[in-house]
Amino acid sequence: MTPDRFPETVADDFPSPPITFTDRNDREIEVRAYDGSEQEHDALATMYEAFDPADRAQGIPPGGAEEIRRWLSTILEGDCYNVLAWHGDDVAGHATLVPAYDDAESFELAIFVLQEYQEAGIGTRLIEALLGHGQAADVEVVWLTVERWNHAAVSLYEKIGFETADAESFELGMSLRLNPPETE
Repeated sequence: MTPDRFPETVADDFPSPPITFTDRNDREIEVRAYDGSEQEHDALATMYEAFDPADRAQGIPPGGAEEIRRWLSTILEGDCYNVLAWHGDDVAGHATLVPAYDDAESFELAIFVLQEYQEAGIGTRLIEALLGHGQAADVEVVWLTVERWNHAAVSLYEKIGFETADAESFELGMSLRLNPPETE
């Protein structure tokens, strides 16, 4: 569900990866762009295999090792942008921008943080680094959907600068403009 409208105002700049910070649980976290290596792919698949099924939204991430790897091959290749949050050699979180199938200028944001790393500030930094990665690649608009009763997520997205674009269903559509529209 791509929102019907996008904000006119362009967001402030976001930091481009890599970024390093100490989370609220005193862990050193590095967020960097996915490099396409087999090592990073395997580490990300391992994170999703450990992901609690109760935290899945809209059917993602899928369950089962084979389904996870198939899904990852779709979002790690092509026109998607991906950043990973690392704690040592382990992936703690992943955020992706996936091009909208019906709109060439917009990308859908999805973010996943492994349960033991949640509520430590990693999600915020992961989104900011992904948006910085998108700005550097001239992505114009980012949108997402979130369950309206997920107040923590809605507050996080609003804090980052997302605006409600569609509130007609049980999900909220939110969007953010990263770069001005291209002019011909």
